[in-house]
Amino acid sequence: RNLIEPFDFSTEELTRIFDLADEIIRRPGEWLDSCRGKLLATLFYEPSTRTRFSFEAAMLRLGGQVIGFDDPGTSSTAKGETLADTIRTIACYADIAVIRHPREGTARLASKYTEMPVINAGDGGHQHPTQTLLDLYSIKKTQGRLDNLHVAMVGDLKYGRTVHSLVIALCNYNTTFHLVSPMELKLPSSVKMHIKEKNLTYHQYTDMEEVISQVDVLYMTRIQRERFSDPLEYERIKNAYILQHHMIQDTRENFRVLHPLPRVNEIDIKVDESTKAYYFEQALNGVYVRQALMALILGVK
Repeated sequence: RNLIEPFDFSTEELTRIFDLADEIIRRPGEWLDSCRGKLLATLFYEPSTRTRFSFEAAMLRLGGQVIGFDDPGTSSTAKGETLADTIRTIACYADIAVIRHPREGTARLASKYTEMPVINAGDGGHQHPTQTLLDLYSIKKTQGRLDNLHVAMVGDLKYGRTVHSLVIALCNYNTTFHLVSPMELKLPSSVKMHIKEKNLTYHQYTDMEEVISQVDVLYMTRIQRERFSDPLEYERIKNAYILQHHMIQDTRENFRVLHPLPRVNEIDIKVDESTKAYYFEQALNGVYVRQALMALILGVK
């Protein structure tokens, strides 16, 4: 079973993953040997901290082991080996693979060359489905539900793969979307189409402060320098949105700030002191959700 895009799993299956994550949090000791003898391969062709470390931590906490690379220059890719040959070879050693790649569609392509389960850890500006799972789980933990929420997405909505995946997933939960970005970084029409197909509502803004009091969740993202071919364009809009502590003082009681991280300067560090800041807990949730996901895919416990 692969996870390449958020909708590869049904809402019922997502609920099962979230229930498993809750169980792992309640009784972590019962899962320490559940993946003993299993091997995870991490194939990271792009830099990563949280995603790679949380996958590795998740497998180790399940009793399994990890092999892989975080620099393609240290693999046979540097010698010209094709993706097909790499994934076929890795399948000889590992039980499950996680792949991150700068080129869209790579994870889907890799899954065609192996029976080994493949999990997409981000492919270019396309999708990041496991981030979506932990985002959904974090929203559920903070709001007590996933249905009928007002969610604001702020920052790089054009290239932000975490945003694309989360919008698509939230379309299953009767969400009202508030999309905040510079004109140059608006949410792509292909993603908006999912909102329209579900007959849901979205509003577009360029001013973040206009929406903060209206929403339950504020999902901040950084302006991604690595996605810009023109450095001058990046410099012009990199400081478009900076969340300050005073901006969240009069928000709803259930209001929470999420961020897929890393942040640059889009959330002032004083916001960290607020009980409404949830992004570091969100990162921790990534371990529990990825434990649950791999346990489900590998059919353990």
